[in-house]
Amino acid sequence: MTRTRRVHPAWLVAVVAFVALVGAAGFRATPSVLLHPLHEEFGWSLATISTAVSVNLILYGLTAPFAAALMDRFGIRLVVAGALTLVAAGSGLTVFMRTSAELILLWGVFVGLGTGSMALAFVATVTGRWFVHRRGLVTGVLTAGGAAGQLVFLPLLANLVEAYGWRAAALVVAGAALAVVPLVGWLLRDHPADLGLPPYGATEVVPAPVATGGSAARAVGALRTAARTRAFWLLAGGFAICGASTNGLVGTHFIPAAHDHGMTETTAASLLALVGLFDIVGTIASGWLTDRVDSRLLLAGYYALRGASLLVLPSLFGDSTQPSMLVFIIFYGLDWVATVPPTVALCREYFGASGAVVFGWVFASHQIGAAIAATGAGLVRDQLGSYTLAWYVAGALCAGAAVLSLRLRRRDRPVTATPARPTGPTDATEPTDATEPTDATGPTGATGPTASTGPTEPSGRVAPGPVGGAPVRSDVARSTAGSASPDS
Repeated sequence: MTRTRRVHPAWLVAVVAFVALVGAAGFRATPSVLLHPLHEEFGWSLATISTAVSVNLILYGLTAPFAAALMDRFGIRLVVAGALTLVAAGSGLTVFMRTSAELILLWGVFVGLGTGSMALAFVATVTGRWFVHRRGLVTGVLTAGGAAGQLVFLPLLANLVEAYGWRAAALVVAGAALAVVPLVGWLLRDHPADLGLPPYGATEVVPAPVATGGSAARAVGALRTAARTRAFWLLAGGFAICGASTNGLVGTHFIPAAHDHGMTETTAASLLALVGLFDIVGTIASGWLTDRVDSRLLLAGYYALRGASLLVLPSLFGDSTQPSMLVFIIFYGLDWVATVPPTVALCREYFGASGAVVFGWVFASHQIGAAIAATGAGLVRDQLGSYTLAWYVAGALCAGAAVLSLRLRRRDRPVTATPARPTGPTDATEPTDATEPTDATGPTGATGPTASTGPTEPSGRVAPGPVGGAPVRSDVARSTAGSASPDS
């Protein structure tokens, strides 16, 4: 009798997460389709309408770490369902707006908070809980959902605006967001342990961690702890440059820069859409590589190659699309957000159970870098009459990001997401995040008598210490190796 092999629920969770991420990307990109229709109907300046987009962009980044903490506190399913409902409200209520302040509130605040709750920290949370094997690959696929969302939604919404007006497009976004909510409630589970299963690729069921403390406090606490480490600043600095050289510069200014050289806006927009297409391939490939290659080397390679391509870009612009420009588009598209899977993996390596929340803060630096670059490149164009200097500065910054990535030190052994099970009175303290300095020794310290010579349970075997030193319990040694330090 043959036994039917069931699909692990982790893959169903990944599919639902992908659908939510596709929608979030499309919802967040929708205001760009509405700029001119809103300007024509209400007479608002493009700068005023762009303010709503800027608020959306900033909140999209700053919401991520708090959303990750909320998912730890209340569960993935509840947070994502609430985020989709918020997006639906923000989009649907715009059909009744009369002032620009209402636009900023609805598209800027509501949609920004909703989509930010389904940003890349959501990806880190899902993959960290549900996958052990194929974790990098799944991270790449889910990240690619962002590009897929823009490819799916923007052409559809543009046609709706042209045929039926901008209100029809806003209502379609609201309906699409609400349509995903039942799917989330049905299939998006919080932990494999809820189903009595181990994560995909693991052999033992990992108990769901007990949520303690407020979500905001946990997010801020994770930042406070991570900020004491060298690794956090290297990751955040590199990712800020990533945002500056993608969303902030190319995503915002490629079309007007191409137009400056005589290329039509329609052609330039089509080239930018091709970037999104190849981004899907590049991000999935990056996830596959992250499972097999040192993430530090991947980041250094991605940033260095991106910088080289940006240094060449000013010489490729023309009034028509040349083969050299198509080569740039393919190459740059493959590299667009390929940095995400290795960055997520490094946050998990350095910060353990808090990795998803810490990645939320690293992602916030990405959006801050994007906002600075978007404004800075505009100022360069206004003052000098061209974007050439902006491309060169971005290329140099990417070279700097490659250096930052190479300065990340490899940990002797990875941080475990769950602390060791208590085995005796001396181990009975409440576990904290793997990055807390106190995790290394516990209340009695690694050199106390109970840690080195006292009787132990099977899980607390005495391991030989360094030459000439006292023996050290193996579980304490593991905790010490897993804790973060300011030099991490």
